[in-house]
Amino acid sequence: MSTETETPIAPEPTSAASPEAAAAPAAAAPSPERPSRPGRREGGGGGRGPRRDSRRDNSAKEDDSGLIEKVVFINRCAKVVKGGRRFSFSALSVVGDGKGKIGIGYGKANEVPEAIRKSTAHANKHMVTVQIKGDTIPHEVLGEYDGGCVLLRPATTGTGLIAGGGVRAVLEAAGVKNVLTKSLGSKNHIAVVNATFEGLRKLRVAEAYRNALKSEG
Repeated sequence: MSTETETPIAPEPTSAASPEAAAAPAAAAPSPERPSRPGRREGGGGGRGPRRDSRRDNSAKEDDSGLIEKVVFINRCAKVVKGGRRFSFSALSVVGDGKGKIGIGYGKANEVPEAIRKSTAHANKHMVTVQIKGDTIPHEVLGEYDGGCVLLRPATTGTGLIAGGGVRAVLEAAGVKNVLTKSLGSKNHIAVVNATFEGLRKLRVAEAYRNALKSEG
């Protein structure tokens, strides 16, 4: 009696992977990332934001309409909330045509460009005409606003604009090129700018003063 033995059937060999599939895992392997230094967030700065001095732009800029737009000061305010700190910005701007027409604006926003846009728009809306004499002022004047006090004195041609900070920004926008100034009060930018503005509004040329006397008489 013969016994039959069953030979096991080997499974069909699977097709070899293509070279592209074999190279895929190597290509998909993530590259080692550079470890970040402790105490820093994405974007740098450690969450403190840019320094106040780096955001100050004292350079005059002339737009398409011929107006001189000048950013005097940008302030940052931080509000502490549950998730961290929330920043807001306020901008103080001066706008003038360089011919005696000038305006001051103040704007607040959560971003610096939007705050500057609001302040310049506010300045354009509230522009007034001041009386200047050539490239200087007709007489000495003392401007006061809140704690700010600014003295303005006329100067001869060639003296230049002896002023700094917010006083210089206002006088440049108004078109004054020869003047002597001195800040006698608070150093707050808003107070100094508005004191200079009030001083310019007090100016009167001789012809306008005579006409005013004739109209009253």
